[in-house]
Amino acid sequence: MSRTAPAQSRVRIRVTGTVQGVGFRPYVHRLAGGLGLDGWVLNDESGVLVEVQGPGSAVERFVERLPAEAPPLAAVEAVASEQIPVGDGERGFRILESTRTGEPEALVSPDTATCDDCLRELFDPADRRHRYPFINCTNCGPRFTIVRDVPYDRPLTTMAGFEMCERCRAEYDDPADRRFHAQPNACPRCGPALALLDADARPLGAHDPLLAAVEALAGGLIVAVKGVGGWHLACDAADERAAAELRARKHREEKPFALMAPDLPAARSLVNLSPAEERLLSGRERPIVVARRRSGAPAAAAVAPGRPDLGVMLPYSPLHHLLLADVQRTLVMTSGNVSDEPIAYTDDDAARRLCGIADRFLSHDRPIHIRTDDSVLRSTAVGAVFLRRSRGYVPTSVALPLACRAPLLACGAELKNTFCVAKGRRTWVGHHIGDLQNWETLRSFREGVEHFERLFAVRPELVVHDLHPDYLSTRYALERSGVELLGVQHHHAHLAACLAEHGELGAAVGAIFDGTGYGADGTVWGGELLLGDLRGFERLGHLRPVPMPGGDRAVREPWRMACAWLAAALDREEPPLPPTLAGSIEPERWRQVAQLARRGVASPLTTSAGRLFDAVAAICGVRMRVTFEGQAAAELEALASSGERGRYELPVIDGGPRRLELDARETVRAAWADVAAGAPAPVVAARFHNGLADGTAAACVRLAEQASVETVVLSGGVFQNRLLLERATERLSAADLRVLAPALLSPNDGGISYGQAAVGAAAMQG
Repeated sequence: MSRTAPAQSRVRIRVTGTVQGVGFRPYVHRLAGGLGLDGWVLNDESGVLVEVQGPGSAVERFVERLPAEAPPLAAVEAVASEQIPVGDGERGFRILESTRTGEPEALVSPDTATCDDCLRELFDPADRRHRYPFINCTNCGPRFTIVRDVPYDRPLTTMAGFEMCERCRAEYDDPADRRFHAQPNACPRCGPALALLDADARPLGAHDPLLAAVEALAGGLIVAVKGVGGWHLACDAADERAAAELRARKHREEKPFALMAPDLPAARSLVNLSPAEERLLSGRERPIVVARRRSGAPAAAAVAPGRPDLGVMLPYSPLHHLLLADVQRTLVMTSGNVSDEPIAYTDDDAARRLCGIADRFLSHDRPIHIRTDDSVLRSTAVGAVFLRRSRGYVPTSVALPLACRAPLLACGAELKNTFCVAKGRRTWVGHHIGDLQNWETLRSFREGVEHFERLFAVRPELVVHDLHPDYLSTRYALERSGVELLGVQHHHAHLAACLAEHGELGAAVGAIFDGTGYGADGTVWGGELLLGDLRGFERLGHLRPVPMPGGDRAVREPWRMACAWLAAALDREEPPLPPTLAGSIEPERWRQVAQLARRGVASPLTTSAGRLFDAVAAICGVRMRVTFEGQAAAELEALASSGERGRYELPVIDGGPRRLELDARETVRAAWADVAAGAPAPVVAARFHNGLADGTAAACVRLAEQASVETVVLSGGVFQNRLLLERATERLSAADLRVLAPALLSPNDGGISYGQAAVGAAAMQG
């Protein structure tokens, strides 16, 4: 705009981003009123539309201040303004009714933790919402999980069935009130209410359901709690019997439970927290943060058997705050499901699947429209790493560095599945679905895709999928009619996801390490050195392939990979049974598996870095069998001595033109020799991590020099490993290479769908 402002000016302003349901219109109303401007503001399918009129200098200040002083939950992506003719007879500034005349483009806000203002009211005996479990305002509360459609207005949410009382309606209609157009606004007179149910999900008629639930928890019972994005199963975290019973009823053998601590001091009594971890814990997203367990932490052994880390979160809903304040202890707060199934989110679903697990149900009558698990992160020296991206972060859009020429759907992988819809340069990566290995999870996947396609008006013309023909996500893609299909190699999707989230269009070397991915040659990849961009890739190296004796059984039984790797490392048809395994594995069984590997019977070759971790974990005696994916590798990392600087060599071998091989035979041989000589397992684990970091960095440096690129990507599920990520980054940075790792999405298969979308967008460019 010109610095010489006209006497009177009128401007139309289009604001896009996350600007609905976050108090943006009342903010605009206050800003315009403070500057003495006339006009109006409304929500529509594209975001927020504003017209202001008044002295030119005041209008200019309004446009300048509009994005800079936006409410805390708003995420303004763009402000476009244009001069329009000055109108006559308009006085004052109004908030108009929402309109919808086209396809929705407005962004939906994630669910957000209870704000400080609402918390003060929640615990204020003089406040009319004292101890009301559903208190909220425009700065906090449920969003994504209650939205049925856009624009984000009450009739299009699961609050549509609750008619506001006179006082709540007055707040809702008052632009000066922080509850102005807070769509979940309610109070004890007109809003949702709690109910306590028995073990068969039948009403108990408790006078105070919350107090009765607290008494049940204090008495050692397991209580199903209906939260924001689904049901949790809760018990006293310090009660060994209750935690063990919950583990047995959920059929969750060893995978750690999440804990909810009443406050930050209580969290500090459980885990050692860095300042970065405290910021993550206390942020408005309120994720689960995985941190090192404190000695003497008040948590039962059954909470996280044999693990030095605990996953801890703080209360994020008013109900959680009340429950934790009343029970005055840390609670297990794990997903309400049977192991490997999606979290229960409807009342009927909870009654059907959680009866037999829960002794009581603390329910309420506000429906959850879409299930959303808690997010999980861990902090590293190179930034926070998502282990699971869901509640608090979804459905925040993630930009693409180039535009899709047509809407697309990316179906993701099989494990830790997410899907992604995209149009233009915007993508929406879905909430965590889980492992697509049963009907319940596949149904959750289908429901999520349908909801996102409707919510963001994406009618896919291209559907992108993994190359693996047996993934349920691939089968779903192939069943879609009237669309083009594009298969994307698994590790290329990992590389593309990291490049795209950092806005990179150029080529990079990628060390993509994970457990399993279907290779372009039909074999099992997992320790890959790639050179590529969003359009394509070249495989320039990989971990030395070894057999997986018994195929998928080798994933569940790491000792099989120890046998295969020792056979290769010691050049023995039948390697000796390590003393660390002697008490767990029968010698005859060991010989049979060695024969499978030698003959190649039911033993596909793999380059998997995850399976190498399994082998070393078994050689160290850490883990013979696993009950969840990545268990052996996580325990090996946790075991590693932080002060050990020794390393095992991981030679980088020339395997032909533009082809390197990371030959881990020497690595395994050295680990075997140390174990046989009685070296402590923490020392062996640390030397293995250091050697793998060094060898990976050395290979990437060579490939970067050959290809004349300066960027290296570290991704794939193995790079959830903090020790490996930090030390590989340190070595690559010392070689003056730019290192990229996933930051907005997970390095594991939860980021695959976004990478597929990025490759799809690039393919559309031709």
